[in-house]
Amino acid sequence: MQLNHTIRSLRRRFLLGALAILTLSGTAHAWWDADWTIRKKIVIDTTNAGVAIDNPIGTTAVLLRLSDGDFQFQAAKEDGSDIRFVAADDKTPLAYHIEAFDSLMSEAFVWVKVPDIKPGAQTTIWMYYGNSGPKAVKADDAKGTYDSSTALVYHFGEKGSPFIDSSGNGNASKAPGVIADALIGSGMRLNGHLPVTIPASPSLQVAPGGALTWQAWVKPTLLAPNSVLFSRHDGAGALVIGMDNGIPYVEVTGANGTSRSVAGTPVAANAWHHLAVIAAPGKVVIFLDGEPYGAPLAVSLPALNSDIVLGADSAAAGAPGGRPGFNGDVDEMEIAKVSRPDGFIKFASVSQGGADASNKLVVMSQDEVATTWLSGNSTFGILIRSLTPDGWAVICLLTIMAIVSWTVMFTKASFLNKNAKGSEHFMKHWHHVASDLTALDSGDLENAKSLGGRVDKKGQKTLRNACIYHIYHAGVEEIRHRMSKTGEGGDKVLSAQSIQAIRATLDGRMVRETQRLNKFMVFLTIAISGGPFLGLLGTVVGVMITFAAIAAAGDVNVNAIAPGIAAALLATVAGLAVAIPSLFGYNYLISQIKEATSDMHVFVDEFVTKLAEFYRPRTD
Repeated sequence: MQLNHTIRSLRRRFLLGALAILTLSGTAHAWWDADWTIRKKIVIDTTNAGVAIDNPIGTTAVLLRLSDGDFQFQAAKEDGSDIRFVAADDKTPLAYHIEAFDSLMSEAFVWVKVPDIKPGAQTTIWMYYGNSGPKAVKADDAKGTYDSSTALVYHFGEKGSPFIDSSGNGNASKAPGVIADALIGSGMRLNGHLPVTIPASPSLQVAPGGALTWQAWVKPTLLAPNSVLFSRHDGAGALVIGMDNGIPYVEVTGANGTSRSVAGTPVAANAWHHLAVIAAPGKVVIFLDGEPYGAPLAVSLPALNSDIVLGADSAAAGAPGGRPGFNGDVDEMEIAKVSRPDGFIKFASVSQGGADASNKLVVMSQDEVATTWLSGNSTFGILIRSLTPDGWAVICLLTIMAIVSWTVMFTKASFLNKNAKGSEHFMKHWHHVASDLTALDSGDLENAKSLGGRVDKKGQKTLRNACIYHIYHAGVEEIRHRMSKTGEGGDKVLSAQSIQAIRATLDGRMVRETQRLNKFMVFLTIAISGGPFLGLLGTVVGVMITFAAIAAAGDVNVNAIAPGIAAALLATVAGLAVAIPSLFGYNYLISQIKEATSDMHVFVDEFVTKLAEFYRPRTD
C-alpha cells in the first residue's frame, strides 16, 4: 500500500511539474507553432525613423529580399517550403508566395500580403522557418497574395514559356518573351522588334472613365524618341505608355482626341526606375520612383477591351513612320482595376528598389530560435516524431520500470534512514540496561518497552522504526514466558535450553527483519539487468523497421535513415537511463542493508550473552 501511494504521489508531482514547465515556456515565448524552430520579426516602418510615407497605403504585397546576411538558408528546406508568415498577433497566417529561392546562392525573393499598412506607423509581421517535418509542405498562395483589385502580375520568371499571371486571373501572355537578369530575380528584355501580347480578358477590361493602375520597373538601354512600352488600342480609344528620349510619357486617346503628359526630366540609360500610371475619372498621373512626374492629365480613360502589347505600338505596327518599340528591360509589371493611393506607389517603389531606403522601410530583426525542448525540429522533437509503435511500447515499459525503481529507492532509503536513527537511539540506552536486566523480567511490559523507563513516548516512536528494537521486544517476550525460579532467595535463572530457545526465537525474528530490509529490492535487480536488454530489443526492432521502410520506398539518403536510427537508439538510451540509477541506488542500499544486518547479528549475540550471564544459576 505504501509503495502504491508513493508511486501515485510521484506521478502526480511529475505531471504537475511538466505542466508548469510547459506553461512557463508558453508564457515566455509566444510562438505560432512549436514545429517551427526559427522566427524573424519584420517591421514595416513608414515613420520618420524608417521611410516617411504620409499618404494612405492599404493592403499590399511586400517584397522580402532574403540573403545569407539575414536568413539561414542551411536551416530551411532547399525550396523554402517551410517558410511561413504570421501577423503581429502571432496567430493569423498571411498569404505569400516565393518568386525565387536559391539556397546554393543564398538568395530568395518572397512576396507577402500585409493587410492595411498605415502611413506614419509601424506594422509588424513574423517570418517562421526551420522545420523539416511533415507539416512543412509547400504553402505558396500567389493568388491570395494580391487583393481582388489586382488584375495582372508578371514576375517574368518563365523561361521558354508564356508569362504566367501570378494574380490568379489567368492573364498569361500569348507567347514566350526574352528573359534576362533583372532587379528582382529575372525580368523581360525588349529589343523593339519582338513585342509581347497579352490577350484581352474580362479582368483586364476598362469601362469608359474607369480606373486603372499600371506599374513596372524599367531600365532603358537605348533612349529612342517616342518609344512605346505599353499600348492598348480599342477602336477610337487608346492608352499608350512609353519614353521619349528618356522622358516618361502617357497618351490617352478618346472622343476628344489624343492628350499627352507634359515632358519632365529625362532618365538615364541603363538604370532601373519605378514607373507607374494612375488613372481615375478625369485624371491620369505618371509616377516616377514613387513621386508624381509632371502635371496630371485632365482626361478620362476610354473603353478598353482589346489585347495589350508590350514593347510596340499595336496600332502603328508595320506602318511607315510608326513609333519604335521600347528597348530595355522590364520587371514586376502589375495592373490593377482601381486607382491606387499615392502612398501605395511610393511604398512599392521604395520597398522593391533594393537600396538603403528599402532596408529602412522593411526592417528584419535577428533570428529568434525556439528554446522549447518540444520543438518539432529540435533533437527531442525529431526523436519523438520518428518513434515507431514498438519503440513507444518499449519506452512505456521502461518508464514504468523507472517509476517503480525510483519509488523503491526513495522508499527504501527513507526506511533505512529511520532504522539507522532508531538503532542509534536504542543502543544509546541499551548499554545502560544491559548491565542490569531486571527491567526485562519485572512483569511490567511497558517498563521493558521503555528500557526501564529511560525512553519517553516520543523516543519509543523512534525505536519502533529500528529492526534491533523489534528483536529486543521479541527477546523480552520470551524471557517473561521462559524464566523459572530456582535456589534460595527466589533467584531468577534461565536454563541453557531456555537460552537456546530464546536465541532461536531471536534468530527467527532477525530473519524476518532481514526479509523486511530486502523487500522490493528485486525490482532494482530487474531494472538493472532487464532495462538494457529491453532497450536493446526496442533498438533492434526499430532499426529493422527503418531499413524495411527505406527498402520499400527505395529512397536511400541520410535524411531518410538518420531520424529512424536515432529514434531506435532512444530505446537503448532509455534502458540505460533506467539501469544506471538503479545500479547506483542498489549498491548504496545493499551496503546499508548489510550494515543493518550486521548490527542485528551483533545485538543478538550480545543479548544472549547478557542473558546467560545475568540469569545463570548461582553457585555460592
